[in-house]
Amino acid sequence: MAIRLTKPWIAIDEGLAGLHGHLGVFQLADAEQQIVYIGYAGGNSLYGLRGEVTAAVKGVAESAFLRAEITTAYLSRYRELMMIHIADHGSPPPANKLIKQSLTLGKLSPAG
Repeated sequence: MAIRLTKPWIAIDEGLAGLHGHLGVFQLADAEQQIVYIGYAGGNSLYGLRGEVTAAVKGVAESAFLRAEITTAYLSRYRELMMIHIADHGSPPPANKLIKQSLTLGKLSPAG
């Protein structure tokens, strides 16, 4: 299993149409398909992934593409995706930097 989220990017409108009330993680990207935000839908999320992605898109103006993964291990997977992004780019995605989170992350050194 790939540690990175490898699903293809889909346009926001198309992606939202396919989302429902599931638990999981998601990534938003800009027009150049560079990750600008990583988020998750947990047990307290209203309307699951659909609700969290809708809220995130409203807050992240440069959002153009989306990819999501349904998982009940959403918090562990979210942390993993954040650690991968930091390992690859040296910092969290731009929109995540603007959000104050009390999230403790470890350090990953993923291969390739």
